[in-house]
Amino acid sequence: MNPSRLSFQLDAHAKGCQARAATFQTLHGVIQTPLFMPVGTQATVKAQTVESLADSGSQILLANTYHLLLRPGAEVFERIGGIHHFMKWPGSVLTDSGGYQIFSLPNSRQMTEKGAIFQSYVDKRYILLSPEVSIQMQRSIGSDIMMVLDQCIPSTANESTARAALKVTHRWAQRSLAARGDSAQSLFAIVQGAMFPHLRKESASGLIELPFDGFAIGGLAVGEAKHEREDICELTASLLPQDRPRYLMGVGTPLDLLEGVYRGIDMFDCIIPTQVAKRGTAFTSRGLVELRRSVYKFSDTPLDPSCTCAVCRKHSRAYLHHLTKTQESLGWQLIGQHNIHFYHQLMREIRSSILDGKFTELYRSKREELDQADPDHPAAHPKPTTAATTALTLGKFEIKDRTLIHRPTQRKIETKSCKPVSLPKELFGNHTSPYVIWDIGLGSGIQAMDWISTYQLTKKKEKLGPLEIYSFCNDLDASRLAMKCRRLLNLSIHYSMDEFIERGVWHSKPDNDVSWFLNEPRAKRPSLIIRS
Repeated sequence: MNPSRLSFQLDAHAKGCQARAATFQTLHGVIQTPLFMPVGTQATVKAQTVESLADSGSQILLANTYHLLLRPGAEVFERIGGIHHFMKWPGSVLTDSGGYQIFSLPNSRQMTEKGAIFQSYVDKRYILLSPEVSIQMQRSIGSDIMMVLDQCIPSTANESTARAALKVTHRWAQRSLAARGDSAQSLFAIVQGAMFPHLRKESASGLIELPFDGFAIGGLAVGEAKHEREDICELTASLLPQDRPRYLMGVGTPLDLLEGVYRGIDMFDCIIPTQVAKRGTAFTSRGLVELRRSVYKFSDTPLDPSCTCAVCRKHSRAYLHHLTKTQESLGWQLIGQHNIHFYHQLMREIRSSILDGKFTELYRSKREELDQADPDHPAAHPKPTTAATTALTLGKFEIKDRTLIHRPTQRKIETKSCKPVSLPKELFGNHTSPYVIWDIGLGSGIQAMDWISTYQLTKKKEKLGPLEIYSFCNDLDASRLAMKCRRLLNLSIHYSMDEFIERGVWHSKPDNDVSWFLNEPRAKRPSLIIRS
């Protein structure tokens, strides 16, 4: 039985990945996922008004218990009637517990079993932030969703440190749950475990036995590599209940959000949209735009012609460039307003594609789009005689007429699927021994990626045994060049390719049912040989 106060309903699940769309009910309205929550640490999103936030489509704002405990304090919220009346925000509010702030003050706090003792930056007095104090403060704030107090550590911590923090987090989660009492506010637990899959499994298995209304993935975006974060995110999300929200804390860029949704995340928060706006950086459908650059001084065009926000309807890049260069606060406000609208529009498009059964197509196209950096005005302008050659060649390979070619032999390297992969009957059913493919040549990697994509799509409907692919190739330049120029080649890249190129191995998560190896010296006898 679902114990959630949120009446969570799963609306649709994408094919071929873990992306999903859902609806739930807070004390202040109906929420649709996937969603992004602007960060309003001090009961305000920096440089934004509640009207601009509502107009952009914000559903939930995030406020911070640690900062609001110090100023204005619990008494203010209790007398005035909670944060919604205090800041005149009609929508929902999620309050972080203060765990991350404890983590970010390593030299100014003392950790005990009771909680964290720290010195206030307001009046220098010492305060104990315990699970009970954190929950009581969140109750005074009156947020729709409260977070348990957790012990956050660097994602690169060793196993003994990660295990100790995990144990403390679990004990604090139980105390937070008890402190919630009969409050109608929802409460989320936080899964920890650093970069250790077995600790993440241990953390999730303990927390899902308790009646929390949702679950967050904590301890990421604090030191690990991007592919490591995505692996742990995918694993952890797969361990959490289907019938409650999943929240990835503190992440991230638009591309990070897309990758998170792909792996089963419903909710995100991050300071990036407003933080980079202060420096004149805007997210657009054409990639990042750095408005402080002089190339925009005379640009009388909208920031993003494809955007429907008030900023893009009214203001030119030239004006926003001027505000940025003169460090006027209005520039921060307007660019931040656009960025928040961009984030919400991305979430709306993702949700619509999931409901329409088209998320895979959107994922591939957006992955290319969001990875661009100001393509209309590249930062460097080298001489045309060498630029084209440099950009379109790597080692013995080049791209000519949108075709990848091995230069010495002029042989074309395949970058498009010729036909759907037909999975052999040996893969179907419950098998413990893997079906082994030897991929001779690798090339652009398209054949191996086709096998992985087909396998993952089929496994949603059928029982399949494990698959192992061994790619034998002494020169990865063809794959690297294809990845670099994938937009020019119109190449659909499976998310496994980045990690495979970087590490020489990739395993699907969470079950490791597909493995892809590069030049594995002990490769098993193949069931099938393909030549790229």
